[in-house]
Order: sequence, then C-alpha cells, then structure tokens
Amino acid sequence: MRLPHLSLRRLGLLTSLYMCQGLPFGFFTQALPVLLRKQGISLEGIGLASLLALPWALKFLWAPLVDRFFSPRLGRRRSWILPLQGLMIAVLGHLALREPGEGLSSVLVAVLIVNLLSATQDIATDGLAVDMLEPGERGWANGIQVAGYRAGMIVGGGALLVFFDRLGWGLTFALMALAIALLSVPTLLAREAGDGRAGARSSSVGAIASSFWKRPHARRVLALIVVYKLGDAFAVGMLRPFLSDIGLSLADIGWLLGTVGFVAGLFGALAGGALVLRLGRRSSLVGFAVLQAVSVLGYAYVARAAPGVPLLAALCAFEHFAGGMATAALFTCMMDWTDRESAATDYTLQASTMVIATGVASAASGFSAGHLGYPLHFSLAAVLAALSPLLAHLLFPSARLPAKLAPGEASWTGRSPDRRPGAPSTGV
Repeated sequence: MRLPHLSLRRLGLLTSLYMCQGLPFGFFTQALPVLLRKQGISLEGIGLASLLALPWALKFLWAPLVDRFFSPRLGRRRSWILPLQGLMIAVLGHLALREPGEGLSSVLVAVLIVNLLSATQDIATDGLAVDMLEPGERGWANGIQVAGYRAGMIVGGGALLVFFDRLGWGLTFALMALAIALLSVPTLLAREAGDGRAGARSSSVGAIASSFWKRPHARRVLALIVVYKLGDAFAVGMLRPFLSDIGLSLADIGWLLGTVGFVAGLFGALAGGALVLRLGRRSSLVGFAVLQAVSVLGYAYVARAAPGVPLLAALCAFEHFAGGMATAALFTCMMDWTDRESAATDYTLQASTMVIATGVASAASGFSAGHLGYPLHFSLAAVLAALSPLLAHLLFPSARLPAKLAPGEASWTGRSPDRRPGAPSTGV
C-alpha cells in the first residue's frame, strides 16, 4: 500500500525521532533492571529505578512552555529537539564513564535526567508531527511513530542487553549515545518554514495550557482515552509474573515478549496506521478495540488451561498486533483532537492521560491477581477490555469530528486542521 502524500524525507524524520525516544526508554525499563541486579544492586534500588519514568506521566505540566517559547531562527520544534538530543548524548556519555557499582545514586540521577530530556523531546516531536502532517497522512504517520518507538525499544531493551557481556557498561552507553547522535542527523538537516507560529508567540503560557479545556467534548475525549486501553493494561500488567509462574524460563519469556511480541506490535502499528484512513477514525477505534478485547479473553482462556509455548506465542503475537493497531488509531485521533497553536500541549495532555490511566491499571493488576488468582484476574480484564469498543463508540466526538476525516475536512474545533489562514506551512 502506498504511503499517501508522506514523503520519504518526512518518513525518515519521524522514524528517527521516535526511535531516539524508544532506544533509551527501552534500555532503562527492560535492560537496566537486569544489569543493576548483575552488578549486585539491591532489589530496593532496582525498584526505585522504576520511579524514574515519572517525567513521561507528568510532561503535560511543562508542555505549554514548549509550545510558547522557541527560536524563530531554528524553528518552533527544532529549537527544543536539537538541544535536548545534544544533552541526552552528553548524559549518556557521562554514564559511559561510570560503573553502577561506583554509586547507585549518580546513575539513577543520570537516568532521571535522560527520561526528563526524552519526555520533553517527545512533547516537541509530537507538536512537529501535528504541524507537518495533513489529516490524510496521520494514520500512516502514527503507525510509523509506534513502530519506530517499538524498534528503538527492541534495540535498547533487547539487542544492547544481548551484547552487554561482550561490550561492558561503558561501551554499551557509548554506543547508545552514538546511535542517538546518528538518529539526530535528519532533524539537523530538516528546516521548518516560516517564523514558527506567530500566534503561539503572542499567547500566554496560561492561555496555551487552558486551551484544550475550552473546546467542545474535551472531557469526553479524555474519558475515551482513559478507558480505551484500560483492560489491556490491566491484563498485561500481570503477564510476566503469570508466564513465570506457569514454569516458563527467562529465555522463553524474553523470546515471547521481547521478540515475538515487539515484532508483532511493530507490524500491528503499521497495519493499524494504514487502515485508519480507509476505515475511518471511529470505525478503526471500535474495531481495533474489539480485537484487543479478544486477545485479553485469550489470556483468560490460557490461565485456565495448560498451554504450550506455541499457543502462548500465537496469543502473545495476536495481543501485541492488536495492541499496536489500537495504539496507532488512538494516536491518530489524538492528533485530530489538537489545535495548531497549542498542538504540543494538547497532544501531551492526552498522552499523559493515557500513561497515567494505564499505569494505574497496571499497578492495580497485582492486587487483583493476588486476591482473585490469574484466571479470574484475566477474566475481569477481559470484561474491562470488552467495554472499550462500546465506550469508544459512545464517547467519540462525532458531532464535530467526522468519522472519516479526509484532507481539508474540518477538525473538532470546527476549523481547517491543515493550517490557519496565512500561517506558514512546516517545511520538513
């Protein structure tokens, strides 16, 4: 299928930016706990490291600053992206010169700084994507976004861990810094046309921060985002303990989730992004949510049976594929539910809402599985997942946003989503 209107230059730019974020995040969430344990770090210290991802949930607090302040010479989004990537490379270089055994606190501080830089870069990157994409391009672009992010996580959380014993701590982080430097080249070569957004420069930070809440259906949109992946997150939160408790080895779990799951999710994101424009926003959200619910129901089945690895692999692939499709569709709609003047803030508010909602669901999953057992826990998760397509259909703001949005059609704000009259287009 041909990518509609999406040039290879913009395709490469989006892919590089989202891989830049997925690579360190994948390493710190998937590989770092294992490496810290091998270095003799206590379980308490490893548990503390999971809190260092908080900037991803709280980034909406400073998103208005990213929308409001920028250098017209560099461009509204590149003013943030390039310095942040440079700082990220510097911090990773610092980590390359230290061993975790030399002091846990300095390593954790560096990880927190990288997460803060990467989360802030994500604000500007999402704003750039909204700025430069036409509505008809957003499905494909969000498939690429999710796929690029997952590819970065595969490299950071899988490949670097595989070669860690040969490379060592210092060389691993040096290679990560080098990878981000190379992935920064497309952004360095890109140019944003015009002087940034004159309207944004004349708006106050408070006005940008509050703009989303003044629009029709804002609360319905956030409610939809909260419930859309709740059941899936509630189930997946206990997937690794479940697989361990039924006797799978660490190698089996790593293969199922780190290889089969991530690859299936990558292809699911691309497939979902390709189908969004063909099926329409609302139909895609509802249909992909149905597939997501079926996959969670599959976990409820295997929790009562005695599944072999082939069945688990098939189910894991299906769940990640459906989840990738659903995520691409949701991200596409989230782009539609933004305003050009406050695009980064609007999108970040929605993204943070999803992160917080799924985080709470994942945290609660342990209590559910502990009290109910795995079969009842996954059954409850399937019920929650089954509510997602129904609520997506009911909450979708169709009164102002058409179910099938073609280039040039009105956005949910009632204005053209392409650009303001007289506003410069984005030249990347």
